[in-house]
Amino acid sequence: MKTDMLLESYLKQLKLPCFAQSYQTLAQEAARTNLSYERYLFGLASEEMASREAHRIERAIAQARFPVLKELADFEWSAVPSVPKARILELAQGAYIPKAEPIILLGNPGLGKSHVASGLGLAACRQGRRVRFYNAAGLVNDLIKAQQEYQLSRVMAHLCKLEVLVLDELGFIPFTQTGAQLLFQLCSALYERVAVIITTNLRFAEWSTIMGGDERLSAALLDRLTHKATILEFVGTSYRFRQQLQHQHQSGVEMAEPKEEETIEA
Repeated sequence: MKTDMLLESYLKQLKLPCFAQSYQTLAQEAARTNLSYERYLFGLASEEMASREAHRIERAIAQARFPVLKELADFEWSAVPSVPKARILELAQGAYIPKAEPIILLGNPGLGKSHVASGLGLAACRQGRRVRFYNAAGLVNDLIKAQQEYQLSRVMAHLCKLEVLVLDELGFIPFTQTGAQLLFQLCSALYERVAVIITTNLRFAEWSTIMGGDERLSAALLDRLTHKATILEFVGTSYRFRQQLQHQHQSGVEMAEPKEEETIEA
């Protein structure tokens, strides 16, 4: 067997695909520039590490199951001046993750809460964290199904192995009593173990309306979620409404702007 074929076979067995792809090109470059053996090897190793890091990030993002990839860099900060850009960018550095500190994003629909939550989740993926994005109603449905199939312990154990759980749109759909109890059970299991990012359109005083009307359960859930939490309020007019308003204005049609709701109280 030729040396190059044998080498490529060895590199494949050693799981060094970038070595196999690049060693000849880099060898020619090294010979042309009189590069030392060490620098040549360093070049190959650098390409291999960069490739592995890129694939690791791709896998982490795929496993997180974001419905849409939203970058913090694309967020229109000027459109929602109530949102503290510096604080969110600080959170994106990930210091809250090893401390398992919750982040709660409050505000009316259409202000970019899901965008920011996704952006924080993406940043965590790039830092090598295990992340999972869920719609709140979808997660509760999965928990109910798991309970019915006697798989709840397995599902709970899997979720507890995460480092960041993004729970989007909490409050749009009320849960059954069973669903509310399962959500509380999960949040209790995640408490001080997994960082939870929540987006919600509800004031804290209204959470009992989605927790089966159980005020004690709602209070216990809030006690866990707000402990050591970063709570950020989004105030303003819906981004989607402003887009539609601009479109209608350009078309010469006037629309009545919706009234802003009262400030959400923590």
